[in-house]
Amino acid sequence: MFDALTDRFVGIFRSLSGRGQLSQENIRDAMREVRVALLEADVNLDVVNDFIAKVQEQSLGTDVIKSLQPGQLMVKICYDELVKLMGPVETGLYTVNPGPTIVMMAGLQGSGKTTTCGKLALYLKSKGHQPMLVAADLQRPAAVQQLRVVGTQAGVPVYTDDSKIGEHGKVARGSAVAVCRAGIQQAKELGRDIVILDTAGRLAIDEELMAELKEVNDTVKPHNVLLVLDAMTGQDAVESARRFNEKLELDGLVLTKLDSDTRGGALLSAKVITGKPIKFLGIGEKLERLEEFRPEGMAQRILGMGDVVGLVNEAMEKFDQEEQEKLQAKLEKGQFSFDDFVSQMRQMRKLGPISKIMGMIPGMSDLAKQANMNGGAMEGQLTKIEAIYNSMNKAERKNPDIVDSNRRRRIAAGSGTTTVDVSTTIKQYSGARDMMRAVGGMGMRGKMQIARALTGGGLAHAGPGSLRLKKGGWQEKKDRNKKGKK
Repeated sequence: MFDALTDRFVGIFRSLSGRGQLSQENIRDAMREVRVALLEADVNLDVVNDFIAKVQEQSLGTDVIKSLQPGQLMVKICYDELVKLMGPVETGLYTVNPGPTIVMMAGLQGSGKTTTCGKLALYLKSKGHQPMLVAADLQRPAAVQQLRVVGTQAGVPVYTDDSKIGEHGKVARGSAVAVCRAGIQQAKELGRDIVILDTAGRLAIDEELMAELKEVNDTVKPHNVLLVLDAMTGQDAVESARRFNEKLELDGLVLTKLDSDTRGGALLSAKVITGKPIKFLGIGEKLERLEEFRPEGMAQRILGMGDVVGLVNEAMEKFDQEEQEKLQAKLEKGQFSFDDFVSQMRQMRKLGPISKIMGMIPGMSDLAKQANMNGGAMEGQLTKIEAIYNSMNKAERKNPDIVDSNRRRRIAAGSGTTTVDVSTTIKQYSGARDMMRAVGGMGMRGKMQIARALTGGGLAHAGPGSLRLKKGGWQEKKDRNKKGKK
């Protein structure tokens, strides 16, 4: 996401590298580039001008700290201002006790509102809540059925009333309110602590839509009103948010389709223009693809700094911790099987699209570009590896070294790949095995060096020989008290 904007920022910072200090001239030149980059990203003009003015004010006359280059100092200044621009944010929802807490979801058709309702329900389940969905979008064709499907996928109950559904303009007035009331009452009877109302949407904002939403809002008095926006529509999304807020008094925004938005205008403009915080981001179509919004992490990703904290937090939530502990124990003994290799690949895919993961690791996006890789190609490679694994028998998975030419042909035919693909996969596993065994056998000092290199982007710029492995891979630790033969 935001690849173009990130590339421009990285290029600007590089141009400042090697300068002795930040002068008015080089700051002015850099800010001219930043201004163009932000406008091309469809950021609101007033927001751009305010951001540029604040960065210039912070930069002019600033002496370069001895340990920092001018480019690095400019990164810090831009980072601080981006965080202020997008934050601060409290992603938690306001809840009441006794419940149920009512969350009203609003948004235009096509913004991903119904899917986001399911994503939010799944997210709340992971936090220990018992959510329930209510289908109050009664005019859009198949909207109620779509919410039923989403609810089934999320594993939460859905209240519906098919007798209230009608064609556009033919739904009786007050029907949406009646459905919401009945849904809230059923939630009380079932002991559900949060009710999510999927309200009506339109292709564009009109008086009829706003009147219905305002009636629901005034009658059921939701504790949280969240507006779902399609990030790909840029300034149109921000303008929609402003108009919705005038009628409903929003509590927060949810930006969807961030994985498809390469510009970032809505993300960088929404908070300033509406005065409402972005609480969640929708990245991808799967129900698990809902993130709490972290301004610090997003600023780091936009500036090409990665977001290791966000990546670690996601990994802790989505990885099977018991499986990770078993793997760690095996690594300490120098063991890393092909089963472990594929298992780790599957765990990684739980974090989302590969392009997103690469953007969260400092320097990794640059490395991928230098190697002519992209997220889609890497996703395809992972899919290919899994197909090859599924085509292998137990003996081959246990010891891939036994795979000869005959076995390669059989595996390739069964997985829909080529014999070259099979050979490449086995080589990739062998390399990963040696790496894992080496890291597993390292002391704490060695592991900390790798961690520092990763968080600083050092591994991304390291050459092939930067991590030196013993020729035979992992080796048993020597007993220093045992005398060797002379």
